[in-house]
Amino acid sequence: MGPVSRAQRPIAEDIAAQRLLPAEAPLPMAPGDLGKNRVRDRIPAPVTPAMAWRRGLILLSTAALTGGGGYEMYRVLQVGGVTVLEAMVLALFLVLLAWVAFSFASAMAGFFVLLVHRPGAFAPDGELPAIASRTAMLLPTYNEDPHRLTARLRAIIESLETTSRGKLFDWYVLSDSTDPDIWVAEEKAVLALRQAVGTRLYYRHRADNTARKAGNISEWITRFGGVYDFMIVLDADSLMSGQTIVRLVHAMESNPSAGLVQTLPMVVNARSLFSRVQQFAGRLYGPMIAAGVAWWHGSEGNYWGHNAIIRVKAFAEAAALPQLRGRKPFGGHILSHDFVEAALMRRAGWGIYMLPTLGGSYEEVPPSLLDFAARDRRWCQGNLQHLAVVPARGLHWVSRLHFMVGIGAYLTAPLWLLFLLLGMLISLQARFVRPEYFPKGFSLFPSWPAQDPVLAIWVFAATMGLLLLPKLLSLILVWMRGSVRRQFGGALRASAGLFAEIVVSALMAPVMMIFQSIAVVEILAGRDAGWQTQRRDDGTVERRELYRKYGVPTLCGVVMAASAYAVSLPLLLWMSPVIVGLLFAVPIGALSARPASGKLFVTPEEREPPAVLRRANELSASADLAIKPALVELRGDAALLAFHVAQLPPPRAARPETVDPNLAVGRAKVDASETFDQAAAHLSSREVFSILNDGSALSAVLDKR
Repeated sequence: MGPVSRAQRPIAEDIAAQRLLPAEAPLPMAPGDLGKNRVRDRIPAPVTPAMAWRRGLILLSTAALTGGGGYEMYRVLQVGGVTVLEAMVLALFLVLLAWVAFSFASAMAGFFVLLVHRPGAFAPDGELPAIASRTAMLLPTYNEDPHRLTARLRAIIESLETTSRGKLFDWYVLSDSTDPDIWVAEEKAVLALRQAVGTRLYYRHRADNTARKAGNISEWITRFGGVYDFMIVLDADSLMSGQTIVRLVHAMESNPSAGLVQTLPMVVNARSLFSRVQQFAGRLYGPMIAAGVAWWHGSEGNYWGHNAIIRVKAFAEAAALPQLRGRKPFGGHILSHDFVEAALMRRAGWGIYMLPTLGGSYEEVPPSLLDFAARDRRWCQGNLQHLAVVPARGLHWVSRLHFMVGIGAYLTAPLWLLFLLLGMLISLQARFVRPEYFPKGFSLFPSWPAQDPVLAIWVFAATMGLLLLPKLLSLILVWMRGSVRRQFGGALRASAGLFAEIVVSALMAPVMMIFQSIAVVEILAGRDAGWQTQRRDDGTVERRELYRKYGVPTLCGVVMAASAYAVSLPLLLWMSPVIVGLLFAVPIGALSARPASGKLFVTPEEREPPAVLRRANELSASADLAIKPALVELRGDAALLAFHVAQLPPPRAARPETVDPNLAVGRAKVDASETFDQAAAHLSSREVFSILNDGSALSAVLDKR
């Protein structure tokens, strides 16, 4: 093959002789079926009276707040009789208020749960429990930076080794990467990690990433899942401490009916203003919100797709996903697979739990509003796909509620926009359309079109109270606990951070409302989101891209401002919280994507980084981030080449339906090239990817002089 020194050949032969994957232990997964529940030997646990009381309290509180607010809104509108437009506004208000009230009731439950909870909830101490189960640590990846990926993974491995329970765990990097350069760089990074940690670390690459992450996990189960009791699923940006991992395994061992236990990941490593705001908000409000939902979800919890432990056999028997009927975006593979997997496991009788106060679980967020919106677009499509899952037979009603909440998270955006537009339309109508003071038919008195402005202010204030009070209660919990208060930088800095977060979030919320509304319209029109690689660090955007992406929100702001001003200056001032965010979408988007000072939005993990986070950041900082062209990398490294070739599946029999056009064209280009450099220069990325999956084609190109 290519120019490899004699000293490298023994290394290459040794690497090729290694078992790169363990012996297969197949565990079948039947195709998913929403029409019937195949698992009949497990009876779902009955709801205890205490849990029924909790759920009833949440639902009754939601109904009471919605009914009271709706009645007051009716009083605002009925002064001169309710018109058709006003009736539409009232209906939208009821739907949106129910959404706000439901979140408020759940958050209030979380406040009282944490109020009586011990202060050290997020740093459990004491002796680690003994465990005996075999657990697989799964890290699916798709075109991620391999150096940062393995740096985080090494930090988790080293953290677990310090618990003396490391022998019970195997580690799998499950690659779906389609970028050939990243694929080979992954192999090089994993090979270096194997040599560094000396643990049971395996790597598998799929040439065809069918069903994306869900398919990646299910393919692993059907090949290797039979010998493992549990699996912990990570994301590319996940971090977990060894103590947390051990406690998760112990929690599963202690509850044989548990199918899945979800942790609450805290956001770390935020650098831009946008990500720092998300990090601060998640750390301040997240524990209270999570404690609330865990309090009334009980064994009918949810799954967020990562940083969770799963009983392998339970997942295999119950959580296989079906393909939805019809075309994309509603048909095909389910994008938001995690909700569905949790619901199917619960349908089979397995408990789905959350441990919101365990701690030691971390993740990262996109660095800019545009990156967040791109990921959110995919989630929007996945959640709207759940419309086809809600009617599935045998689901627990709380599981159906999870789906409806996920769907509502996106449908409320266009509903808010419609609510605002109808309100402005009513104002414009009153300003420019001559009213009918005496309608048809007998009437002794004229009909005066009017609303009650004072009562309207009170309704608005009450609605804002439902939105903001949970945030203030989260701050009170921090004030009450000295150790946590100091970790946030003191009461004054935490308070300043909260009020700054409210302002920044209020400026960005109208833009997200427009983005989500556009996403819903696009999906309803049949446009598929696809699956893009997520940026992790740099959120800066070129000026042209800023204008292009933020142009629609800005235009909406101009139209709203002109319409409001045409009615009256007070209406413009009343609408200013929404209009300002839209009018200044471009500068807000640009500024929020830039690196921000760490003085304001301080979090405990930032002031006192946990050991696993410190170690991951040290390894990331010292990593060689350069990624070379795949063919060049393989040609110059015999050990890496042997590692790559040893993993390739056996060649398939040549048939007309299995011909790869990219491979055929790539081989033709290689045959027509006189040198390696000439061949490499003319091969497209897809052609290189196909060649990397074919041993003979790879040999042909590397053997060029």
